[in-house]
Amino acid sequence: MGDQERDIIGGIDGLVAEERALRDRNGREPGLSAEEKARLRTVEVRLDQCWDLLRQRRALSEYGEDPAQARVRPADEVEGYRS
Repeated sequence: MGDQERDIIGGIDGLVAEERALRDRNGREPGLSAEEKARLRTVEVRLDQCWDLLRQRRALSEYGEDPAQARVRPADEVEGYRS
């Protein structure tokens, strides 16, 4: 695993921790503020993009291509992907 892949995984770990914290707060009174709800949505989208980027890199590497060719795709392309 290269440094870039480790960085992507580290980013995913940080986003997952933030998502959990926001979801925990959302389940308690008084819930999330409008800003926190917007942040949660942003975190969810960014996670989808990070997972997609990681999958792209691994697929390129598996087929002998340069994983550095992988690019972050727009949210509307990756939204709803499940790992």
